[in-house]
Amino acid sequence: MSDAREQYTHGHHESVLRSHSWRTVENSAAYLLPYLAQGSSVLDVGSGPGTITVDLASRVQPAPVIGVDASAEVVAKAAVLGAAIDNVSFVTGDAYALPVDDHSVDVVHAHQVLQHVADPVAVLREFRRAVRHDGVAAARDVDYAAVAWYPLLPGLDRWMSVYRAVHRANGGEPDAGRRLKSWALEAGFTDVHATASVWCFSTSEDRDWWGGTWAIRALESGFASDALSLGLATADDLREISDAWLEWSQTPDATFIMPHGEIIARG
Repeated sequence: MSDAREQYTHGHHESVLRSHSWRTVENSAAYLLPYLAQGSSVLDVGSGPGTITVDLASRVQPAPVIGVDASAEVVAKAAVLGAAIDNVSFVTGDAYALPVDDHSVDVVHAHQVLQHVADPVAVLREFRRAVRHDGVAAARDVDYAAVAWYPLLPGLDRWMSVYRAVHRANGGEPDAGRRLKSWALEAGFTDVHATASVWCFSTSEDRDWWGGTWAIRALESGFASDALSLGLATADDLREISDAWLEWSQTPDATFIMPHGEIIARG
């Protein structure tokens, strides 16, 4: 594990897990679909609540799919979700020391992970160790500097400023999406294909869900406690941010766009 300060910015508050449980292969890893085949083994690093992991397992049966996450509590919850499919398992583990043999997995996948680690190049080197010589390593991460929204609420400007400061104070890189190809090449991969895609939240249902979860996260999640303890925001700042998310969610013409970088790496 990296010796640098490294702490997961979002934490594992219920509002965070509820947000992450929306994720599927279709909405969060579609770029990987051409590389998934029945019988391909998968290691899903930073598997969180396991929704992507279980979706991956359903697509590659009967090959084994292993979800790895640093939080034992989250792994236990994911295992409940995965109980209905027999080719998936979840383990507590370290992205810097994956629990698999050298060159033993067809696909190593990570969604929204490299932005949170202190040494993403070291983690990608570990992906390269784990993946078969003819396999692929895949990663997708948001690029917060390119995030856009409407209406232009001052409270959301404050959210972005505080969020990026907290993220960096916790050892991560909030603008990871644009750096993925560079990191993969530095890690030793020789063939890196970079693409991009976006999440767009605009419907009434999306606004209620996305804005509602962030209104809670701004006050109760790991992000909130870190912002306060690090002196990067006051309780009044966090209340302003929460109120802005609620206002955004209740605005009929509101839109929120999150660009992501993606890589398929080989070699």
